[in-house]
Amino acid sequence: MRTTLALNDQLFRELKTAAAARGCSMTSIIEDALRVALNEPQAPLVLPPLPVSRSTGGVVGGVDIMDSTSVRAALDSDRPLDAVR
Repeated sequence: MRTTLALNDQLFRELKTAAAARGCSMTSIIEDALRVALNEPQAPLVLPPLPVSRSTGGVVGGVDIMDSTSVRAALDSDRPLDAVR
């Protein structure tokens, strides 16, 4: 399969030099490097806890949050945002 890679100029020069020194193609070096990188075990991604809101509030009276038409109507009304809270 053919593809195009955008490589840093210095990295490309190092790749070309290494391929010449080893007597192999740049493609074979890239393939070997990808195999190694893709077979390395990945550390699990640890995400920070999400912030929890402590504010009071709730659903605006008269708005059925299960009905998108009702929600859109409340958001699109001409009433100021504070009035629908």
